[in-house]
Formats: sequence, structure tokens, C-alpha cells
Amino acid sequence: MSNEEPTPEAIMQLTRGYAGSKALVSAVELGLFTTLADGPLSGEELRATLGLQPRGTPDWLDALVSLGMLARDGDRYANTPATDLYLDSGKPTYVGGMVIGMAADTSHWDSLTAALQTGHPQIDGDQDYVDQFHDPAVLAEFMRSMTGLSMGAAHAITAKFPWQRYRTVIDIGAAEGCVPVQLALRHPQLTGGGFDLPVVRPAFESYVDAHGLTDRLRFYPGDFFTDPLPSADVLVMGHVLHNWSLDQKLDLLAKAHRALPDGGALIVYESLIDDDRRTNTFGLLLSLGMLLVTHAGIGYTGTQCRAWMAQVGFRDSYVEPLVGPDSMVVGLK
Repeated sequence: MSNEEPTPEAIMQLTRGYAGSKALVSAVELGLFTTLADGPLSGEELRATLGLQPRGTPDWLDALVSLGMLARDGDRYANTPATDLYLDSGKPTYVGGMVIGMAADTSHWDSLTAALQTGHPQIDGDQDYVDQFHDPAVLAEFMRSMTGLSMGAAHAITAKFPWQRYRTVIDIGAAEGCVPVQLALRHPQLTGGGFDLPVVRPAFESYVDAHGLTDRLRFYPGDFFTDPLPSADVLVMGHVLHNWSLDQKLDLLAKAHRALPDGGALIVYESLIDDDRRTNTFGLLLSLGMLLVTHAGIGYTGTQCRAWMAQVGFRDSYVEPLVGPDSMVVGLK
């Protein structure tokens, strides 16, 4: 047992956590990572290129270094592998729009104490955060960000699931179609597509066409709460279930079970809360965020998801880590 006196360092670092978030948001808004995509630049070159003032800029850049968002060699700054992949707006993996949206919208988190006291979301009237997607511009940016957010998991799913046993796959809540596109590119025997609201069709078809896969992937329009799900050997639900209540989760899992043939599989991937509820901070905070912006959404563990799958009829299931905070739960019919 350590005899060292405890210090308030971790408490103070967490208290100022919002400042690091804002430093990152400013970097995305100013195009810092896109500017560095072509190679390292000095602090003075960055200041001139981005139109910044001498006061504050060195501290901001070095704060991003200390946060792990930039690398520095001498006086030259460079992207890290992660910021180069996910925060360069010229790459298909870009998630900058989601970074800005999640970090800039602090008004709900300002009301966390009230939410914990009342159990009610901190949004106006009967709206959910998904209602904002009626704005085409917001929807387009959200879908692009979801592509970037899902890309790492998509690559992991293409490698970790036994796709050689299956011929068809449909992603439920597909957005632009990141997951089915990556699956089709890696596994030439696969056909299928994506199921989502009709308004998503143009973005999905454009993304699929850009990858030369229109002969193998198609769009299935519908609402997964009011319409039956399309059938395929494998159905995928990514970053979907945490938005909804337990009854709605069970409803979606039961619909997937009905749509699958015997021997088919359902892949649910999420930022699952770890079973011990200690280590996946991202998953826990994501679930807490659902309290703030939805009427019934809540995160869950892999063990919980497996129990729900068994409840609706899946004969077996297992959990497998993917990348970062994401894991997949595979249910077998």
C-alpha cells in the first residue's frame, strides 16, 4: 500500500476537462488538422496560415500536444495517426462535424444535475435529439460523421466475423452505408445493402456508387419501428439500440430475429458499457448523455444485450471487442 499523500491533480484535471474539449473544437473549426495533412509545419507557419495572433497560439498548440492531439518535433507540429485519419476533412473517415456538434452543445450537460434529480431529459417539449435530422444540412453532416465514426468498427467487423459462411448482409440504420460498403469491398461474395429512412436514400446511393458497388448493394427504405425489417443472412445494427427504451430495444431485436433465416446472425455493435461498469468511460458517458437528450435511451453491457437476444429467441450469442470503445454482440438464430 502506498504511503504517498493523495493529491488533487486528477480532480483538477477532470474539472478542466471542458477546456481540453474546447481546444480540440477550435482546432477542428480552424482546419488545423486538415492544414497539417500535407506535412509538419512550424508554429509560426501555422499561426500565419490559420490567421491567428501571437498571444495564446503557442499555448494552444502545445496544449493539443499534451492532450495527444498533435505531435511536436522541435518547433514543428504534426498530426497524430488518429487526428490525421479522423480530423482531416479531406478523408472519408472525417468525424470533425460530430466532434463540433458533441462538444459545442454543452447546454444539456449544464443541466445534468437537474436531469439526475428529475430523471427527465433536458430538451424542449416532446422533442428528441433525433428530431434535428429533419434539417437536410444537419442530416448530411451527421451521416458523414457516422461514416467516420463507424469506419474503425467496420474494418474490425470485416476481419473478425466469419463472413465466408454467409452470402447476404443488410445494415439496419445504415446512414451512408459505411459498413456494407466495407464488407462488400473485403468479401466479394456478399450482396445486400442498407435499411434506413427514405430521406437517407440519396446519400446512401451516392456513397455506394462512389465505391463502385451499385450492382451489389441497394437501399431498403423504411422505419424500423413501423415496418418489417428486410431479410438477409446477416443483419447489422450499429450505434442504434442505445437511443431507445428497453421495450423498444427488445422490439428491434425481435424484428431482427423474425427477419433472419435459420442459421442467420445479428451483429449489434456499440460503445458497450463494460460488464464491471468501471473502464469504458466513453460508453458510460454516452449512456448518461442519452438521459439528457432522449426520453428513454440508455446504454447497456454486452451481458445485458446477450440476455435480451436470448429473450427474443436467439439460440446463442457472444461478445467480441472491435476497436476503441466499440464491441460487437453476435446473436445466432
